[in-house]
Amino acid sequence: TKEEVMGRNLVDEFITSEYKDAVKEVLDDALKGKEAANFEFPLFTKHQERVEVLLNATTRRDASGDIVGVVGVGQDITEKKKGEAELSRVAQDLRALIDTANAPIFGIDKKGLVNEWNNKAAEITLYTKEEVMG
Repeated sequence: TKEEVMGRNLVDEFITSEYKDAVKEVLDDALKGKEAANFEFPLFTKHQERVEVLLNATTRRDASGDIVGVVGVGQDITEKKKGEAELSRVAQDLRALIDTANAPIFGIDKKGLVNEWNNKAAEITLYTKEEVMG
């Protein structure tokens, strides 16, 4: 809750050790007037659940224009990151299926140049993937 975190050090208490330096640098830069956009890092909930955050750090100024702090506007991108990871796994599975298929599989680009050549295609033609790509 707001009451639980007010007055506590954000970097020291709420950022994982692997991201402390990077987050501190972004916030320190914002305190010098150098703002950051689209900085990704994880936060952990009170129950130690990881939340992926996309942060914009903006310099906060008073009426005189003096820097008085930083406003961090974050977006929870946890589900988006999970989706990207799942797509990566699907792509790896598809790659393995193509490479180990018991049938030759090849592909070409718009110019007709070979951009896919599986193990079976290499086996039956005696051309390695490296020899035919492009």
